[in-house]
Amino acid sequence: MANQLSRLDQIFAALADPTRRAIVMRLCAGEASVGELADPFDMALPSFMKHIHVLETSGLVLSEKSGRVRTCRLSPDALISAEDWFQQQRAVWEMRLDRFAVYVMKLKKEKERAAAKRPSRTTKRKGSE
Repeated sequence: MANQLSRLDQIFAALADPTRRAIVMRLCAGEASVGELADPFDMALPSFMKHIHVLETSGLVLSEKSGRVRTCRLSPDALISAEDWFQQQRAVWEMRLDRFAVYVMKLKKEKERAAAKRPSRTTKRKGSE
């Protein structure tokens, strides 16, 4: 469990950076060389490689070197674990919202009952004449 949370921390930390999110989005279209991935960004290659390293460490990206070309591809398993976490959170919040809706309906019914028990103003006026 702790190891899984550590992995999630790494995934979310990796996705916290807009450059790394852009790399992940590009890799959704298919694998690409580091050069192709780096091309749209105005940064030195060593700086760009740090982003690739963070993505690899988190498990979001896998890369392999063939000759002088390093090719990167997305690792869907890491995204699946993040999606599982989101599903769990969604279930928790849906249960909380369902309980809140039940509570609000209970308060509404209590208010309606209390209003029905109180005599209306027109009834009070007729009785006082």
